[in-house]
Amino acid sequence: MQRRVIVMPPSTSGGRRVRADGGIPGIAYHLRDFQEFLRRAGLDPEAIDPTPRTSSNGAGAGPGVWT
Repeated sequence: MQRRVIVMPPSTSGGRRVRADGGIPGIAYHLRDFQEFLRRAGLDPEAIDPTPRTSSNGAGAGPGVWT
């Protein structure tokens, strides 16, 4: 079963909203926050590439930008 994880672009108030399987486990302020959300969801953080698949709208920002 494939699970869907979506990391939203950085918000103006700081952090990125993370969606996992339709729920929102929280807002990640650092890569380690995102990795913890993955662990809590039963996923292996080492198996997930945090690099955005697309940044065509210019708001994607890379995995080093969280706030």
